[in-house]
Amino acid sequence: MTDSPAVRRVVTGHDASGKAIIQEDGPVPRVQRIGGETGPLFHEIWNTRATPAPIDANSGEPEEDGIRLAPPAGGTRIRILDIPPDDPALDQMTPEEARAHFAEVGAAEASSFSGEESRHAHMHRTETIDYGIVLDGELVLIMDEGETTVRAGDVIVQRGTNHGWANRSDRNCRIAFVLIDGRFDDALRG
Repeated sequence: MTDSPAVRRVVTGHDASGKAIIQEDGPVPRVQRIGGETGPLFHEIWNTRATPAPIDANSGEPEEDGIRLAPPAGGTRIRILDIPPDDPALDQMTPEEARAHFAEVGAAEASSFSGEESRHAHMHRTETIDYGIVLDGELVLIMDEGETTVRAGDVIVQRGTNHGWANRSDRNCRIAFVLIDGRFDDALRG
């Protein structure tokens, strides 16, 4: 698989007199492939730890160890994912291997894959609202019931639903996600 182009991150702030400045300009500092050579490449752009998010003169992104699937409690996360075409090995994945895949991003419990009765090896559910914006390529959004193909320019509003992403094309898909911490109401708790 070829490497995807770097993602540039520009962060603004304020100087000592309160004037707006460019605080950072360069490649995102945290990039990690999950799930081996054929897994998605995470470009972690920024996270916040509260809503409303505190805005000060010139602090940086709150520190985090590794890559986390969900945003911090009460916070947000923005990332870009490069999702390669599905590897045929997904068809042979066990539920334990699927959980291990999600454990790499601190979310083993998000995996809902239970074997042959599941629609995709990477089916999962998080207690978040996610905005997904397809930047390049295409993906198939797989739900418990139904699926749809999304392409560059399409926007997905993912509302804490069980889902999976399949790249059935022959090229990479780049998608931006903004994740917002959420809470299931009692009827949706599993």
